[in-house]
Amino acid sequence: MAVDTPATIAIIGAGPIGIETALYARVLGYDVVVFEAGAQVAAAVCQWGHVKMFTPFGMNRSPLGLSALAAQDESYSPPGDEELLTGRQWVEQYLAPLSQTDLLSDHLRLHTKVLRIGKGEIHKDEMPGHEDRGDWPFRLLVRSPDGVERLEEADVVIDTSGVFSSQPKWCGYGGIPAIGEMALREDSKIEYRLPQVLGTERDRYAGKHTLLLGAGYSAATNAVALAQLIRDVPGTRFTWITRREGPASAGGPIAPIAGDRLPERERLARAANALTSDSQNGVTYWPGNVVEAITKVGNGEGEAFDVLLAGPQEGTHRFDRIIANVGFTPDRALYEELQVHECFASFGPMKLAAALLGSTSSDCLDQKTCGPKTLLCPEPNFYILGAKSYGRKSNFLLSVGLEQIREVFTIIGDRETLDLYRSLLTP
Repeated sequence: MAVDTPATIAIIGAGPIGIETALYARVLGYDVVVFEAGAQVAAAVCQWGHVKMFTPFGMNRSPLGLSALAAQDESYSPPGDEELLTGRQWVEQYLAPLSQTDLLSDHLRLHTKVLRIGKGEIHKDEMPGHEDRGDWPFRLLVRSPDGVERLEEADVVIDTSGVFSSQPKWCGYGGIPAIGEMALREDSKIEYRLPQVLGTERDRYAGKHTLLLGAGYSAATNAVALAQLIRDVPGTRFTWITRREGPASAGGPIAPIAGDRLPERERLARAANALTSDSQNGVTYWPGNVVEAITKVGNGEGEAFDVLLAGPQEGTHRFDRIIANVGFTPDRALYEELQVHECFASFGPMKLAAALLGSTSSDCLDQKTCGPKTLLCPEPNFYILGAKSYGRKSNFLLSVGLEQIREVFTIIGDRETLDLYRSLLTP
């Protein structure tokens, strides 16, 4: 639905896609407010800032972003397009400086959490799928840094809040919580992300026995870090559990991608799989097992966890730490009062989820944008972009997100040929 400038666009989340979306909107002349619950831009990226990215910098920036940075500071020198940055380097050398340009700095609302989104004078169940719902502004309930709640209005809302900071999936068999897991999550006793095993959280894992769950690249990253800690600190060990057998071609948990075009991803997969072939290196690999229950025993330095497994290693096993890299599920509570048609399997927006069904490749490099129409929701002027648009699917690629930004503004600006990225690249 076309929206003329200088309408107000509310963007939820100041991650990479949120910042790039705000920049695109500002250049077009829209009034923009970016709400970020964290203390800084790209807060989720900073959580894994110690990890090297698979994709080179050239795939993780836009020509519009580089142009804005060059206009702000003639001495700005971006990383080379072929450089593989860590998350922290990406933030420090591109995302944070971009957020501080004149175009964006006054439009950021850090430490400000969006709690719910609704419409003025009209409820979710009224006028289903009717374009006239776009005649009412959105109302956003937000919480300020001082804890005070207030209401904000916007003509367009774009949710770019991602999934990394939202709720992780559960460890239990069938995707539900293992017995005892819900209480342990509330007490932050289980790590679901990428701890700095060799950095600030070294003492937490050194000399301990860690249970590692998962068969993706986050688990591989943690496995390689824990293996280095084993070499550095005697007495450190970890047991790696996956619910399926690793592919025979891999010789371990991580399925290789034939002819992988991302050398760093291939290197990580090989290194992680190699750890499971030598039972004398402090690493134990137990495929085909699932978690049924987790019980905390002891406190303080003596704290440990009894984990009940079903599978080849059926029974209760004790571990000092648990890292569960089991994936994430999007936070949909934000827009539960809006008319959003969700995929029953992935929780992504239905039109995009249906289009993605045609992609059978697990390689994120094979992902393509599916066209502007797939970004439309039944709720006029509401859009979900970035990793959250893929719902529970984990093969989102940032360069696809940049294309989503371009496509969504062909709708908002009502110009099919609108492409600020191409105009900057065309002499």
